[in-house]
Amino acid sequence: MNACATAAPPEAPGGQVLDFTQRHLERALRERVRYRYVQAHVLREGEAFRIEAPCCSRNVDPEGGVIDIALLTPLGEGQWRLQARDHAAGQWQPFSETGPLDLLLDLLCVDELRIYWP
Repeated sequence: MNACATAAPPEAPGGQVLDFTQRHLERALRERVRYRYVQAHVLREGEAFRIEAPCCSRNVDPEGGVIDIALLTPLGEGQWRLQARDHAAGQWQPFSETGPLDLLLDLLCVDELRIYWP
């Protein structure tokens, strides 16, 4: 299933590639299944990307404030790590340890188990 991924950006260090990757993530998130009407934000943290969005379900934040959704970290050789935020524990959890970026974006955008979009 390729619900929201498009052609993967090239893997290489450097600011331009990270900017391209960020735009790739932002485009993919606009096509997600859950909470499509809420604008998710992609923030760079070093070479990783943190995704945050307003809490529409109010399951995590009763006030509907902005919460962390996912953390994508490049591992090299086309592999990435996708982590979901465990809001109760206040830490990142590696639900989908590693894989190609487009595969992990599919997991994040479809999120049938509501791991990333609580």
